[in-house]
Amino acid sequence: MKNVLVLCTGNSCRSQMAHGYLKHFAGSKAKIYSAGIETHGLNPGAVAIMQEDGIDITEYTSNNVNEYMDIDFDYIITVCDHANENCPYIPSKNAVRLHHNFSDPSKVTGSEEEIFEAFENTRNGIKAYCKAFVKEHLSKKAVL
Repeated sequence: MKNVLVLCTGNSCRSQMAHGYLKHFAGSKAKIYSAGIETHGLNPGAVAIMQEDGIDITEYTSNNVNEYMDIDFDYIITVCDHANENCPYIPSKNAVRLHHNFSDPSKVTGSEEEIFEAFENTRNGIKAYCKAFVKEHLSKKAVL
């Protein structure tokens, strides 16, 4: 089983969505963790938009990356430029580090429809990324 860490600035929105999708798509192939370089609490908009797609993240917690320093990760995925640029050193021996900057829907202002659309667009991008990640990195057949 692989250990995968999803890292964002506040572990409240984008990393939580990625955590939910990775857990869903990877199943028993990986143990998924998410963390932030800060902790901002679980974003209600992220919870709602994930529930709309049948993924329940209500029990997730906002964790600081320092809580996971003893885990040897196989993959570390940063989902925002700020975390990618400011991530502390994580002592995983052979971790593959991947980065994709997703827009932060929690920063969008405007009408309810505009905010909903921002969350939906970010969620859909994260879903596609996570599905591709699992297919590429966790679904390879062993070569005998």
